[in-house]
Amino acid sequence: MSLLEIRDLVYEANAQRPERILDGLSLSVERDEVHALIGTNGTGKSTLASVIMGCEGYAPASGDVIFVGRSLAGLRVHERARLGITMAWQEPARFEGISVSQYLSLRGDSGEPARYLELVGLSVQRYGNRMVDRSLSGGERKRIELASLLALKPKLAVLDEPDSGIDMLSMQDIINVIGAFKQSGSAVLLITHREEVAMIADRASQLCGGRIICSGNPEKVAEHYKARHCDICTGRECHYV
Repeated sequence: MSLLEIRDLVYEANAQRPERILDGLSLSVERDEVHALIGTNGTGKSTLASVIMGCEGYAPASGDVIFVGRSLAGLRVHERARLGITMAWQEPARFEGISVSQYLSLRGDSGEPARYLELVGLSVQRYGNRMVDRSLSGGERKRIELASLLALKPKLAVLDEPDSGIDMLSMQDIINVIGAFKQSGSAVLLITHREEVAMIADRASQLCGGRIICSGNPEKVAEHYKARHCDICTGRECHYV
């Protein structure tokens, strides 16, 4: 049984004049697997992440999301989080009066805030006693939020590259972060538009026109994606629709 199984998912935006963003999408993520989802702007990558997490306004028109054998239909964000799904948000939280080290300890393993900060390119000497508030830059908060996801040790981490802060890290730091998720037993759905990031996954899938059009070995999927690269996906330039 797959950890995450998405079956024939359809999502439509704009109730007055429905626009189909996800069009019968099917995808699975196995336990302890890093699965890269690659696609250009407009393919529906971020929409899929929001549907998986159960964000408000992202209920699918049809299809299902199954997690550890259970349908997630009707479950809210906090209920999915309790099941072991987590995602880095576009706007990370701020907490007045809580230091970075305290925040990481509250989120998970109390003994390793230094390690998690180092994995995202920050030092505990410089950031451990900083407050998780507006004194931190947006980039700093994104890295700290990513460190907090590592501390949580979720069953599934959904990392949408720009929202998660992954895009701010060097390739070696990305490899280290993904390796740390795997070491803790977490599966990762790594959403990206870069072939080099997809290449570090165990398996990859290409999203085009709201569907998966290629899946399997990351190198082959990256080659397929590169050969059909578009700036904005309409599903037409590659003759998918």
